[in-house]
Amino acid sequence: MAVKINTQAGMIEISNDVIATVVGGAVTDVFGIVGMASKNQIKDNITEILRKENYSRGVVVRQEENGIAVDVYTIISYGTKISEVSRNVQEKVKYNLETMLGVTANSVNVYVQGVRVLPD
Repeated sequence: MAVKINTQAGMIEISNDVIATVVGGAVTDVFGIVGMASKNQIKDNITEILRKENYSRGVVVRQEENGIAVDVYTIISYGTKISEVSRNVQEKVKYNLETMLGVTANSVNVYVQGVRVLPD
């Protein structure tokens, strides 16, 4: 499914893969985020840390009446405040979606799938 935006020149359709890539880029730029986790972690029973070239695996985009809902599955660095990092993720994702794509995110749900200790 895609988000459709009507303009004077015609209709613009933005696919969920594009939205997921923008969201993934925003999430990995936040301090305290080590990587993205597989959204099927419970089913896979494996934590899969993704590289920057595949953002969309840890992101789920759902269409709503007047916007979208985004679920983000993350792995956070040990020693950071989880609530603060999650709030920063929410703000950055909403900002990037509105400025880059013109799409309103009604909700950004952050799921912390793990904590990783980084070497000094």
